[in-house]
Amino acid sequence: MKTSVRISRGVESLFGTRDENIRLIEAGLGVHTQLVDNSLEIEGEAASVSRAESILEDYNALLREGCVFNNGDLNSYLRVVTMDPEVTLRALVSSGKQRNFGKKILAPKTVNQRRYLEAIERNDLVFGIGPAGTGKTYLAVAMAISALINKQVARIILTRPAVEAGERLGFLPGTLQEKVDPYLRPLYDALYDMLDSERVEKLLERNVIEVAPIAFMRGRTLNDSFIILDEAQNSTQEQMKMVITRQGFNSKMVVNGDITQIDLPTGRMSGLIHAVEVLKGVEGISFVQFDERDVVRHALVQRIVKAYERYNETTGAARQLSLKLAEPDAPAAEDAPQA
Repeated sequence: MKTSVRISRGVESLFGTRDENIRLIEAGLGVHTQLVDNSLEIEGEAASVSRAESILEDYNALLREGCVFNNGDLNSYLRVVTMDPEVTLRALVSSGKQRNFGKKILAPKTVNQRRYLEAIERNDLVFGIGPAGTGKTYLAVAMAISALINKQVARIILTRPAVEAGERLGFLPGTLQEKVDPYLRPLYDALYDMLDSERVEKLLERNVIEVAPIAFMRGRTLNDSFIILDEAQNSTQEQMKMVITRQGFNSKMVVNGDITQIDLPTGRMSGLIHAVEVLKGVEGISFVQFDERDVVRHALVQRIVKAYERYNETTGAARQLSLKLAEPDAPAAEDAPQA
């Protein structure tokens, strides 16, 4: 089957850098395209051509309505709609409402990112689990900044385990804070991206924003706080229980991790894997599972993640974790084992 769709404007955005967007449509749907004057000719199986035509018509309509695609947004949307026939480009763009996070205005770029933000809004404890580059940390920090700006919380607590990624750094010079800061750098990076550097420094000085390793959490009760535990796959079972029981009144907590990148010593079970098994089905806790389709970094990162997944499936090198996502209003499991 062969058809053509007229593209009156926005051709540059449609094709993307080095034609990456149009090549994504071709590869994802198994079609061939050719730009003729202001029309894009599409050739392939009838169902695939029809699907491509629907996506392009949505693209045209969104442009006419004033939608602007920036910084790889369209590529992220196209990855979703070419993989999931139930999702339309219009629905994906429209449902991903823009939100104001400090100096950033962001919109979720995938279905799971939208579910993640909605889960954080609805629940007091959310687990975000999935591969690198899916926006788990960045979006959690964005939601924390939003809650602080809107006076929903009085402070932000950012923490992660101080575990080397397969390295042994040995002695590090400097004060205790200077020793642990390198482990916490990704959290600082997200903060400085959301707020002006001067404001971040003032909030850090006043301890309105606190960035600290897990060891600093013991014995505390964190009221009126937004707490983020990042790289949670590298926490032990004891550390995980200690951190998630720090949550006080009027507080939210987000726990993020990637169970395929565990750097704990051999024989130590990840606190993240253990927590998912223990807390599954508990009312008020939400689990959001990300996959390679949610990767919003360079397109190559998505292919790398998929390649590792295929390797692990064929060799059995990674423990597979099946998550049954708990509904927000699901009743608590009376027989759930205690942490």
